This record gives sequence, structure tokens and C-alpha cells, in this order.
Amino acid sequence: MARIVGYIASSLDGFIAGHNDSLDWLTPKYDELLGPDYQRHYAEFIGRIRTTVMGRATYEWSAAHGSPSPYPDKRTIVVTSKRLAGAPADIEIWREGVDALAAHLRSLDDGDVWMVGGGRLQMAFLERGALDEIEIFVIPEIIGGRTPLFPATGLRRTPRLISAQTLAAGCVRLHYGFD
Repeated sequence: MARIVGYIASSLDGFIAGHNDSLDWLTPKYDELLGPDYQRHYAEFIGRIRTTVMGRATYEWSAAHGSPSPYPDKRTIVVTSKRLAGAPADIEIWREGVDALAAHLRSLDDGDVWMVGGGRLQMAFLERGALDEIEIFVIPEIIGGRTPLFPATGLRRTPRLISAQTLAAGCVRLHYGFD
């Protein structure tokens, strides 16, 4: 049975994207600053992932920034109710709803599932008790936001802290589990 995990960066003020959905506060600056410890951790993380799942907005951002198939060696599922123009054949489109998707992902047995990108889809999985863990990289930038880490839905949960780690450049990695 696959584990479903989140792995995401947030600004200190709780946003994942700035105005115009910009990630300029994050990349390439922090990719370079975080150094070899982060690169090693990411390599271990991505090595256990077999399936990536993202919402339409995350997929379209990735495609617009030069990567229409962002994880070519992984099964990629895009959750959307609309047609994706120009999506490569290896991208699966999911239109059957989050409950059906969670059940489908749990049935996979070839590696973990990464909920890539935005907090809306991750929150939908949290609301259903279908997210097992999340790693949040808090980046010491205040960006005045646009897209929050998680949308306000009224959900209340108390995750279990698995680990906390101080990284280079003042970044912090928080790893939580949901029981």
C-alpha cells in the first residue's frame, strides 16, 4: 500500500507563491543556498516516490516554465475537471474526485505518492485523512503572499512532529505525520 506524502516550501509568512504565482522568492536562490545536505535529502525523498499527483494550477505552472512532463521517470497524475491542452501522453488526467483518487493511490504498491505543489489538493487529502506525512521547508522570506500554504477550510488536526531540522540559509525542515 502506497504512503501519500506532501513535500513543500513555504515562506515565513505562510505562502507558497507570491503575486502572479511567482516562485522567484524561492528559486534559484534557495536551491543554491541550501547546499549538499538538502540535495542529499531530496535525492532520498524522490528516490522512494513512484507517483506524483498535482492539481491543474501546479501542472500548468510547471509546463509554462519549461517542464510539460516534470517527473518523466514517475507516474504523473494531474487532478482537473478541465482539458489540459498539449499535455504529453505520459500525463494521466484524473477527473473522478478526491475520494476515488485516494483509494486508487492507496492501491498502488510500487512506491510512495508525492502530492506536488499547492496546498488545495493537500488540504483535500488532509480533510479525508488521506495524507500520511508532510515535510514543510520554511524559508526565511516574507513575501506578502498570494497563495497560502493551506486554504482556510475550518479543518482542525494535530499532526505528530517526526523531526525538525535547521538547514543552511536560515531554513527549517519540519516533518509531520498524521495518525
